[in-house]
Amino acid sequence: MKKWFLSALTLTLVLVLAACGNDSAPDTTGSEGTGSTEETVTLKVGATPVPHAEILEQVKPILEEQGVNLEIVTFNDYVQPNVQLDEGQLDANFFQHKPYLDNEIETRGLKLTALNPVHVEPLGAYSNTITSADELQDGAKIAIPNDATNGGRALILLDKNGIIKLTDNTNIESKISDIAENPKNLEIIEMDAAMLPRQLGEVELAVINVNYALEADLNPLEDALFLEDADSPYANLLVSREDNKDNEAIQKLNDALQSDEIKQFIEDNYAGAIVPAF
Repeated sequence: MKKWFLSALTLTLVLVLAACGNDSAPDTTGSEGTGSTEETVTLKVGATPVPHAEILEQVKPILEEQGVNLEIVTFNDYVQPNVQLDEGQLDANFFQHKPYLDNEIETRGLKLTALNPVHVEPLGAYSNTITSADELQDGAKIAIPNDATNGGRALILLDKNGIIKLTDNTNIESKISDIAENPKNLEIIEMDAAMLPRQLGEVELAVINVNYALEADLNPLEDALFLEDADSPYANLLVSREDNKDNEAIQKLNDALQSDEIKQFIEDNYAGAIVPAF
C-alpha cells in the first residue's frame, strides 16, 4: 500500500509540473526564427487584379518581416471593395482614385478615408477598327465607363483630343448631357468599366481604365490611340475606414506601398503604362 501511494504521488507531481510547464510556454506565433512573442496580425485588403493585387503581392514579404500577414481579396468591380470595407469585411482596399472615392462616400454614406497615393493609371482610348481619332465616321459608337468620376474623366479625354466639346472640360463630374458640340453625331454609350475591353468588337472606340486594359492584354503605350497625360491627378491610393486609419498594421501597409522596393517594381514591370505617384 505504501509503495502504491508513493507511485501515485510521483505520477501526480509529474503531471502537475508538466501542466505548469505548458502554461508558461511563450507564444511563438510571431515571425519565425526571431524569438518574437508578438502575434502575427492579418490584414484583409480588397483590390482589382491588375495592377493592384500584383503590387500588393510585392508588399507581402515587406509586411511579413514586420509581423503582418497580408490577405488579398480580388474584385472585378468598383463597388463591392468600398461596400465591404465599410461593412468591416475588409480592413482596407486599393483600387481607386480620390475623386471616385469622394463620390462614393457622398452617394453611399460610407465612412472611409484616403491614405497615401501609390500610382497613376492613365485612362486610354482603344479601337479594333481605327488607328486614329480622325478616322471616326459620322454616328460611330464610343463606349465610356458608367461610374460618375471615370465617366467624366473619359469625356474630358475625348474633349482634349478634339472628338467632342464639353461645356467645361475641367469638370470631373461632366455627363453626356454636358456635351456642347458633337460634330460627328457620335453615340456615346455608358458601360460597366470591366466590360469595356470585351466591347471593342461592338464599338468603334472605347475609353478603358488601365487595369482593365492590362487584364485584356492591351498595352497602353502601344495599343491606345491616345492616353491621359502622365501627370494625371487621379492617383490610385490606399483606403481604410475612419475607425482604423491609425491602426499600426494599416500604417505599416501604407508605408510599404510607398517604399523604394514598390517604386522600383512599378517602374520595372509596367514600363510607363503605370507610374509611381510618390
